[in-house]
Amino acid sequence: MTSLFRILTGDGFRIFFLAGALFALFSMIAWATWLGVHAAGGMVIRTPFAAAPHHWHAHEMIFGYAGAVLGGFFLTAVPSWTGAPAARRGYLSLAAAVWLAGRLAVLWSNALDPWLVAAVDLAFLPFLAAKIAAQLARRPKPQNLMLAGLLALVWSGNLLVHLDWTGVIRDGVAPGLRTGLLGVAAIIAVIGGRIVPAFTRNAMARSGRETGLPLSRRPLDIAGIASAILLPVAILADAPEPLVGLLALAAGLAQTARLAGWRSGWTVGQPLLWSLHLGFAMLGAGYLALAASAFGAFSEVAALHILGIGAVGGMTLAVMSRAMLGHLGRPLVAPRGMAAAYAAIAAAALLRAAGSLGGIAGYHGAVLGSAALWIAGFAIFLWLYGPLFLAPRGPHPA
Repeated sequence: MTSLFRILTGDGFRIFFLAGALFALFSMIAWATWLGVHAAGGMVIRTPFAAAPHHWHAHEMIFGYAGAVLGGFFLTAVPSWTGAPAARRGYLSLAAAVWLAGRLAVLWSNALDPWLVAAVDLAFLPFLAAKIAAQLARRPKPQNLMLAGLLALVWSGNLLVHLDWTGVIRDGVAPGLRTGLLGVAAIIAVIGGRIVPAFTRNAMARSGRETGLPLSRRPLDIAGIASAILLPVAILADAPEPLVGLLALAAGLAQTARLAGWRSGWTVGQPLLWSLHLGFAMLGAGYLALAASAFGAFSEVAALHILGIGAVGGMTLAVMSRAMLGHLGRPLVAPRGMAAAYAAIAAAALLRAAGSLGGIAGYHGAVLGSAALWIAGFAIFLWLYGPLFLAPRGPHPA
């Protein structure tokens, strides 16, 4: 057991990608169980958490699952960007413990003081951001330093939720959850805008392709990143709904235009690549759906789930599966079966959105079906990648 723990805490991606994937299964199974009981005519009288079940579900998907994956990604990628030493085993162990303590505190919040729950749950992102900021300071670049600011923005959304749960403010849960989700989406707009065209360009170059490579246009990149960052800021500042809608529209059009230049068609047949393109496409679609909802032409809940499941879920699954292969020095080829996992997450996003559009009659079936697809996607990932979490690094790690 000790040697197992030492291996898992040897790299940021091992401990946090595994924790995130396991939590993605646990939290969705818990939510689907609660919903299934009510769909069958039963009732869950008491839950271990104090929040409304749908608020617990949303909170843990955003700040629990996405928080773990962001931790694994940044603790792995930032040392590569800056040349700073990677986080040591002691830090990774403590960071994982802080993240887990937050999940347990929120889960058992009915038995705990809400201020204690807030203090424990709010500790992880500052703990992570401090380490990342120290590593980024070794080779400071504005385009990288703003990522620490985006983590602070996500944390601000969680703070708003806890201020509501502790009774300091009223009506803070909804804007807090939206700020957190859109903050994570903004990180995807920044990081995805770098890695999707870069990984595609590299793969095309390896295949001998010299022309028709992915193009990144600076004005589009600036527009896409700026609008994506301003959107959660507007939510946090309680901006008027038309302004939120216009920012979402700008973000959606910009991400879609960016993706149009990245040669998505070339990636067909390469799941490790098309999954990244699909996740980014969901990002653009989610923003456009959110813009439509702001002007009364679409369901906001459906739009948020396109972003949450399709963009955040889809992109994080794609990044985790590729990053593990690269950093372990394995061939950049998705294991047989991973294409089904990527497709399941995208289908889950569309089915969940349909559940919010089709009226009450099909709601439970659509939501439970979406949950089943999410569970299937992450179960496939854990089945195929489980051995790699304990595997040694190969001779040529990326």
